[in-house]
Amino acid sequence: MRKHFGAKPYTYPQPVFILAAWGADGTPDAMNAAWGGISDDRELSLCISASHKTTENLLAHGAFTVSMADAAHTAACDYVGIVSAKNTPDKFARAGFHAEKSAFVDAPLIAELPIAVECRVKSYDPETGRLVGEIVNVSVDERALDAAGLPDVAKIRPITFDPFHNTYVALGETVGQAFHDGKALR
Repeated sequence: MRKHFGAKPYTYPQPVFILAAWGADGTPDAMNAAWGGISDDRELSLCISASHKTTENLLAHGAFTVSMADAAHTAACDYVGIVSAKNTPDKFARAGFHAEKSAFVDAPLIAELPIAVECRVKSYDPETGRLVGEIVNVSVDERALDAAGLPDVAKIRPITFDPFHNTYVALGETVGQAFHDGKALR
């Protein structure tokens, strides 16, 4: 037996992406976005409203970064999603974030969040809110790497959004090996 929730934008879990762009005056800006994901091997697609100041900023600069929210910065990541830069232009700083200039695109990296996808704006449809970014680079802070030089999920503790309960959930437990475990069923 299943319980039906109707037509809702509920995938489970949803990523917690923090988009960042420079404002017109050079001030860093960020917003929280959960509706998005990889749409091609060098492309990220997100659904963000044209009414967001961050949308205006990233379109003006033609670039943005997408950082993965983590457990250590849950409150800051939530804050940039509930406060508008239109009313609080220094919300990036109020969140406790520090900006670093990306070497690949005209957008800020968030020093506190260890993983970022650096993108150029490929397209944006203001009617649907669909933003498509060309992935130019993925950068990972060295503090989040394991002994082999790869991102360590236990060090990063990325969070996801649970739309059923309006909560953030930390990831971290490895339960299998991708492209391997299913071979046992052949």
